[in-house]
Amino acid sequence: MGKTAHSRGDTIGDRRLKAVDLFCGCGGLTLGLKQAGFDVVGAVEIDPLAVKTYRANHPEVHVWDKDIKGVSPRSVMRTLGLEKGELDLLAGCPPCQGFSSVRTLNGSRSIDDKRNDLLAEFLRFVEAMKPRAVMMENVPGLASDRRFAAYRKRLGELGYHDSYRILDAADYGVPQRRRRLISLAGREGSIRFGRRATRKVTVRNTIGSLPKPGKTGDPLHDIVERRTERIKELIRAIPRNGGSRTDLPKRKWLACHKKCDGFRDVYGRMAWNNVAPTITGGCINPSKGRFLHPAQNRAITPREAALLQGFPRKYIFFLDEGRFRAAEMIGNALPPEFTRRHAAMTSRCLAAKNLRGE
Repeated sequence: MGKTAHSRGDTIGDRRLKAVDLFCGCGGLTLGLKQAGFDVVGAVEIDPLAVKTYRANHPEVHVWDKDIKGVSPRSVMRTLGLEKGELDLLAGCPPCQGFSSVRTLNGSRSIDDKRNDLLAEFLRFVEAMKPRAVMMENVPGLASDRRFAAYRKRLGELGYHDSYRILDAADYGVPQRRRRLISLAGREGSIRFGRRATRKVTVRNTIGSLPKPGKTGDPLHDIVERRTERIKELIRAIPRNGGSRTDLPKRKWLACHKKCDGFRDVYGRMAWNNVAPTITGGCINPSKGRFLHPAQNRAITPREAALLQGFPRKYIFFLDEGRFRAAEMIGNALPPEFTRRHAAMTSRCLAAKNLRGE
């Protein structure tokens, strides 16, 4: 039984551990799995722009670019040359907006969102493929939903040992606050959660050395903002390095903020020596959150948002459908480093069980 260095992942004999990524999006989860040493052999995604982005960065992975409801797990196994029970890890994040605590302007929730049925589709693949391990990431709100209880019950019936935690990605080397539910299940025994980072990675660590946007040659960074003079004046007045619109006298507030004082982070700046706020789909729009640059009078660029998510500088994103669609895709991605840490521990657990002959 061979075992490589941690950076290359664990192996079974001469074979790297194989993984399949469901709801792969632009590839954040896949990147984290690869960084942990997994050989990602298949992925499923319905959004054309996400598929284009994924393929540009992970060209060797077989992608089913269609609604998962129309994808047969057995067909996937045939295409990938896998028998039932052979896949090492099935991973994914069923689209989770329906479970989110921020659904409408008044904060109401809808647990009947049709996207939530995709958890059952994920489970359908678990039942058919019977992988050695299962990793499922989602928003914390899923934990209190009856469908998650049903999901866990079914895992137990299938013989899996499962557990879940709600964790902050900032504790795992990601330069942003981002609370995630992560569920890990093993067919041969429990899977341990990843190791926490020894220090926080800050906004300065991540984007502090980037040149000003405009002439860098990176289309994702050289975004030109078009704002009214009133908004430009407001942004210039926000104190540097963590300031907020609430630091200003009320006479300088926008009329809409005077009427509704909620969402106090909007038009706020990030702080250099702290982690960023959660990078959402609105991450390049300062009216959506604390997305102003710590020192420059602008919102962060899509490239800066991608770096704060943990994507490498040269990760390819397309602007075919505009900067806001690109930002939405970036904000919806899973932070690769968060995934990497848990996937690395999953890899170790699977390798250890093989070494013991289980």
